[in-house]
Amino acid sequence: MDPDARRCPFCRARLATVSCPGCFALIFEESAFCPKCGVRRARSEAEPTASPCPACQKGLHRVAVGAASLLECPGCDGLWLEADAFERICADSEAQAAVLHRWSATTRPTAGPVRYRPCVRCGKMMNRMNFGRMSGTIVDVCRGHGTFLDTGELHAVVTFIQQGGLDRMRQREIADLKEEQRRLREVQTDAARRDQHIDARLELGARGWDLTSIADLVEWLKPD
Repeated sequence: MDPDARRCPFCRARLATVSCPGCFALIFEESAFCPKCGVRRARSEAEPTASPCPACQKGLHRVAVGAASLLECPGCDGLWLEADAFERICADSEAQAAVLHRWSATTRPTAGPVRYRPCVRCGKMMNRMNFGRMSGTIVDVCRGHGTFLDTGELHAVVTFIQQGGLDRMRQREIADLKEEQRRLREVQTDAARRDQHIDARLELGARGWDLTSIADLVEWLKPD
């Protein structure tokens, strides 16, 4: 089988699950170590819950991968993380320390039709967001409740962070802010010039000068 295969192409049996506590990559069931970063496999037994999967509506199972508690779909292999758990994974330098010195990008799944999915907690449709604005990984987010990720996306998010993606995002935000400030200054300068022009015309009008008189004066002042 392909090292990145998650299911058998013939019977659709699960071959690999998210089991690496370092980079959250898919690992074959019989592997003891992550082939992506070398961290020892750490996955608890899955426990069924009453919560439906936002993608396929099958019942989610609760599983612990290292210190992270996830809800995993046995049907489509999607993952649900509560808001605090997702933020902790993104911020925890120890969870990212092992990510990915030997990993090379694999082919991304072919993009299908856009579908908005309901939040596991509140049932409202979640927002689709490009994680870090520039990662290329589109995640479904319900602010305050949690994040739903398709198979492989949590691994892609952690990889993006470890490779300095959030720093690049902040630099872009600073550059965008500076550009917006520059545009605002230009608008203010143009407005000030228009106000000065209007004030000058009003002053000339108050002195009894009309545009025709001003044009005649300019013509008269021209050198022969």
